[in-house]
Amino acid sequence: MSDAVPSTPPRPVTLFTGQWADLPFEEVARLAGAWGFDGLEIACWGDHLDPVRAARDDAYVDAKLRVLEKNNLTVHAIANHLTGQAVCDDPIDERHQAILAPAVWGDGDAEGVRQRAAAVLQDTARAAARLGAPVVTGFSGSSIWKYVAMFPPASEQMITRGYEDFAARWNPIMDVFDAEGVRFALEVHPSEIAYDYWTARRTLDVMADRPGFGLNFDPSHFIWQDLDPVMFLQDFAPHIFHVHVKESVRQLNGRNGRLGSHLAWGDPRRGWDFVTAGHGDVPWKPIFRMLNTIGYRGPTSIEWEDAGMDRLVGAPQALALVRELATIAPSAASFDAAFSAPAQGREQPITKEAS
Repeated sequence: MSDAVPSTPPRPVTLFTGQWADLPFEEVARLAGAWGFDGLEIACWGDHLDPVRAARDDAYVDAKLRVLEKNNLTVHAIANHLTGQAVCDDPIDERHQAILAPAVWGDGDAEGVRQRAAAVLQDTARAAARLGAPVVTGFSGSSIWKYVAMFPPASEQMITRGYEDFAARWNPIMDVFDAEGVRFALEVHPSEIAYDYWTARRTLDVMADRPGFGLNFDPSHFIWQDLDPVMFLQDFAPHIFHVHVKESVRQLNGRNGRLGSHLAWGDPRRGWDFVTAGHGDVPWKPIFRMLNTIGYRGPTSIEWEDAGMDRLVGAPQALALVRELATIAPSAASFDAAFSAPAQGREQPITKEAS
């Protein structure tokens, strides 16, 4: 089959504002609008969005929506990765204090931090509903990440307790998401309860495949683990609620290792790093062909983390790449048809009445 423009409407291309939180929200919106983005994935840090305030303050929400409208943008998702990380993490320490709002950190008591973080995630669902954003992206944290690649090895009972802890903490959060008609997309990512293929499957299983709980697909986190992102899309098609476009590159040379050696982003001694979309190891053409095949119609959100390129150059360059990739045709019609039913089901929003 030749590459051709798909018959379905184009997916919105958005800019994830998390790596732009040093700039005022109005400035990021102005830049994104001038570059031609369709909308934003708004981060809940910097001055971009306070989810607790947005859950209650009509004037605050209206002001955010006016900024978007002024720049011909819409909000397709909001992101609360930083607070979500604290819901399940163990230990809770100074790393979390550095990323959490003072009201969430409080006195630093670990269980108190987890409970306050969970409450803010519930407010994030309410804020998303008020803004008209159908999806919240984020992290979950994990009480068992500390056991990855460690000695002595963790028992199966310890791992099971970790997933039980996750379910106990996230099911009450998801009850609010369902009530608000908003879906949560967990980013499959190192340090989360789901970080690769099999942990994603176990996470979905322990959540009993709740219709409002799904995944944020970011292939950059698969490449350094030698996972196949195209196979992941194929197998988890009904659960893909959101997509990040971010690139990674392997820098393995006999000295550099996959685990990063506690070195900072951009350090050439690391075994992998993030680069501009189109400049690394992610197989974007097969990925977009599979996105078209499974019928994914949600946002493709550009996440900027390239320490080696000016973001004012790289972000519009990545936008142009995604616009081009969107024209790739799906796979053979018979293969496409096999995914038509779950794709249609995935497009239906969760409503308050249905929940």
